[in-house]
Amino acid sequence: MSKIEDYPFPAGLHLLSRWQSGDAGAKREMTEIFDAAIAGEFDANFAVPAPANEIHATASVHMLALAVLHDLYGIQSAEYYKTDPWRYVRASLTVSRLLGVQKMYMTWALYAFTCEPLGQKMMYPDRFPPGCDPDETLINKDNWRDLDTPDFSTGVPKTIDDIVRITEELTGMAPLLQISAPYSLAADIYGQEPLLADVVHDPDDVNALLDHLADKVLGPWMDHHIETFPNGWIELSDASGSPFFIGAENCRNMAIRAIRYLIRDKPYADRVYDNNYRGDFVSQVTKKARGSRRRGSRAETSGGVNLLELTEAKVSVCPKFIMRLEADKVDVSFYADQAIQRNLPLTAGIGSPQIDRNSIGDLVAAKAGISDFTRAYVDSIKRVCETIDLPKDNFVMDPWPSHVYFEDVNGQSQFELVEVVLNEVRKGGTFQRV
Repeated sequence: MSKIEDYPFPAGLHLLSRWQSGDAGAKREMTEIFDAAIAGEFDANFAVPAPANEIHATASVHMLALAVLHDLYGIQSAEYYKTDPWRYVRASLTVSRLLGVQKMYMTWALYAFTCEPLGQKMMYPDRFPPGCDPDETLINKDNWRDLDTPDFSTGVPKTIDDIVRITEELTGMAPLLQISAPYSLAADIYGQEPLLADVVHDPDDVNALLDHLADKVLGPWMDHHIETFPNGWIELSDASGSPFFIGAENCRNMAIRAIRYLIRDKPYADRVYDNNYRGDFVSQVTKKARGSRRRGSRAETSGGVNLLELTEAKVSVCPKFIMRLEADKVDVSFYADQAIQRNLPLTAGIGSPQIDRNSIGDLVAAKAGISDFTRAYVDSIKRVCETIDLPKDNFVMDPWPSHVYFEDVNGQSQFELVEVVLNEVRKGGTFQRV
């Protein structure tokens, strides 16, 4: 009988590496493991929390779990995400254990899952996550006011409810709903380029659209979640509204403003957060003349919003912790200092390109580089943990990514680099509380 305890770090990663390379024996072994996982034989293990006094890692793994189930059983994307929430949750948690991450964190294709219930045409590839059809957007400048509240008792919202409920049952972590923030939802169903054009030429109409999405879609969805799970949390995601794409000024005054509008007067507002604004470095970029922009480049729209002002805006919609993502390109010490000043924990992200095996020319050099990178993360996180006021459990049961966070692990990730990162995390060891 397979036991997940038989694959302590780094044995699980070594198995994943052999499976990824096409080793037939590893595939048989993986099949035995996932047969047992899907049957519920690992459920007790999933309830074991991360240690409260150690540096640890979390990861978004839904794409890796899809790659595994597609290879082992031929399960395709739509079937994986929407038909069997028990299999979905158990497969994701098992992949997390094989990787060697200690804190559980459940994710899904949240941008697609936010759009689909509205009627947006979707694309479900066989072994990749779903996405909106960019050639058939749902709304336009003339009809967006007709968009109304969807039914949250069926379809994708019901699937999400089931995933959330099962995750809480297996892990004990509070229920977490992940949906798009207003700007990213608008970008997906209105079109990225048309929306960007309106950001420049008709910002008042864009703000009206974002408020409409908040009032008619996202606000009611959040209310449904809290009615269903009174102890629930909500994670909003807004990659399209990031400084890297629309500039620091528009990020603050449009995307983040829309979230503040969304959570106004919500009694559960302190359990809503958005932690994925990326590209903080653009707040340090000198604004250029509009005519010199290259198509698709938005960094020069940063305007007069500096890094501290952008951080203040980000904290206003993520008040529980400070997040530093790899794409921010600002030294992690800045985020550590901000975390200490605000008495907040620090989370630091490992970006998917950093561990993408198709992007690595020199694996030895990549290992050395990511080792140094992670060590700086761990040192900063440890300094924060030893300085701020922490609850007894160090937030390990709160449903957000914490300490070192793999922003995306998938079937093309280089597991040797994941092992290097986790080695540095584990070498960080325990920390002394204040």
